[in-house]
Amino acid sequence: MKTIKNMTLIDDDDIFVFLTKKAIESTSLVELIRVFGNGLDAINFLKEHREDLNALPEIILLDLSMPIMDGWQFLDQFTTLAPKIDKKITIYICSSSISPSDVELAKKNNLVSDYIIKPITKEKLIDLLKNIIEEI
Repeated sequence: MKTIKNMTLIDDDDIFVFLTKKAIESTSLVELIRVFGNGLDAINFLKEHREDLNALPEIILLDLSMPIMDGWQFLDQFTTLAPKIDKKITIYICSSSISPSDVELAKKNNLVSDYIIKPITKEKLIDLLKNIIEEI
């Protein structure tokens, strides 16, 4: 069975990260999960490893509200970085914000595949992972 080699969670909510990792690990659909507590650490990792395709994630779950660099700032930085990366990285915003303006802004960004409102169910997470696996 095909799997996702690398997945990245960019979120500062320890409980969400813990529960999401446990749910993903129980599926055996993802080989490696990297976690960053803010967008700056994540964007620096992507910049440092942009030529190492094995280190780059196939999927990113991105929170919007974080310290240091929030999700919107991460997306701004990623927009300039993405053309320099020779790998498709699928980004899902995973936020507790139900603000229509946040949802609309996310839908306008062609790098964002979907906007998922927390909490995310295990079933929704499994469906999301299976859809990514079908694409790769």
